[in-house]
Amino acid sequence: MNTPPVLLVEDKDSLRAMLRHALEAQGHGVVEARDEPEAVQAMRQERPCVVLTDLKLPLGDGFGVLRAAKELDPAVQVVVMTAYGSIQDAVSAVKEGAMDFLAKPVDPDHLLLMVERAMAQRRLWAENTLLKEELAERRGAPKIIGEDPSLRVVLQQLHRGAASDATVLLEGESGTGKELFARTLHALSPRRDGPFVAINCAAIPETLLETELFGHEKGAFTGATARKPGRFEVAHKGTLFLDEIGDLPLSLQAKILRALEEKSFERVGGTQTLKVDVRVVAATNRNLKTRVAERQFRDDLYFRLSVFPVQIPPLRDRPGDVVILARYFVDKFSRDVNKPAMMLSPAATEELEAYPWPGNVRELQNCIERAVIMTEGDAIQPRHLNISARPGAAPVAAPVDPWELIDLSGSLADALRRLTTEVERRKIGRAIKDTNGNKVQAADALQVGLKVLVAKMRQYAISE
Repeated sequence: MNTPPVLLVEDKDSLRAMLRHALEAQGHGVVEARDEPEAVQAMRQERPCVVLTDLKLPLGDGFGVLRAAKELDPAVQVVVMTAYGSIQDAVSAVKEGAMDFLAKPVDPDHLLLMVERAMAQRRLWAENTLLKEELAERRGAPKIIGEDPSLRVVLQQLHRGAASDATVLLEGESGTGKELFARTLHALSPRRDGPFVAINCAAIPETLLETELFGHEKGAFTGATARKPGRFEVAHKGTLFLDEIGDLPLSLQAKILRALEEKSFERVGGTQTLKVDVRVVAATNRNLKTRVAERQFRDDLYFRLSVFPVQIPPLRDRPGDVVILARYFVDKFSRDVNKPAMMLSPAATEELEAYPWPGNVRELQNCIERAVIMTEGDAIQPRHLNISARPGAAPVAAPVDPWELIDLSGSLADALRRLTTEVERRKIGRAIKDTNGNKVQAADALQVGLKVLVAKMRQYAISE
């Protein structure tokens, strides 16, 4: 496999050419960019192993290049170049994550040594990550399947978060595998030998949730014939996973906040204060900021939970992982039902790649499990997937030209007025829906005044 290239970001053509020749003479592949936008595009296309960037650029700057590089690939090593008068800026870049800096005029020999060291650092980072993941798997950590860069960013965040006891908030759509990531975080942490205890806050009735979390004393209520420890107690010295935390009743949020801050609580019906040593990982598919604005979620609890937020990408944003996951599930379920090894037909693979997977990994897993059961031969066909019958599947009929659906009769002014009115009505309706009826947030999103929004809602009969 070819070594990833070095990205060279420099707006001066003569210096860029000199540095490129020096790097190529040592066998390095080189990709060039003149400013931050070009650099970001090149990073997305080429996935360089080292980024060499000037801090002063005509569009953007080296700090923007550094942040974009680390966001796309935490393992990439960034070296910044700067004039002698701006050494302080270079030091700031190192504090933000750059490996080192070079002062101009750049010595080619020094540059080559720096690039070799950066490549060695990247190899060490990759080896260390693999060793940690292998050790975690041996200790029972679940295996996270996928190669998309956005998934690698999440895994790197988990490695960083696992080293501390900070509360982690996993945010993502339903079906993205938040519990899987929570279990991985636990397995990577120093608490790996302690218990991992999970509770779904949305699946338990409000009247029972408090006793499930904190336990109860004998006689606390009718039917409490014995003392029962809660999940916080059971998770002592380990990790407590609070799934669907966005559905937590307001009546319990203050008690959860206290348990997080003081590591103490009382059982239902009890007076003794219990101390626990628990690391909390929470997860939600709701927008907690919106819930806070609607006063359905305490802001102090939100800030306490989101000390270390991690965004889990939906499957549609990881298109290259769909087939990788599908093949993994085919092998797994073939073994589970004692069937010979199967394969995905080319037509089935095309359908899997074309479908948007609104239910994310969970939907894909269920789809492949059914297909394995239904397939009689050794190849899964599109009919076994049954994707065409699912909501969100691409229609079989030929697409209709959207302009054919627009009323263009009358004068140009009449046609424009109809089109503008419909766009305005739809845009306002979507903003109200996206903010769950919060007009202040909708007005901010639309960049209009609140009075203007309310008047438009009345005009178009848009309800909250």
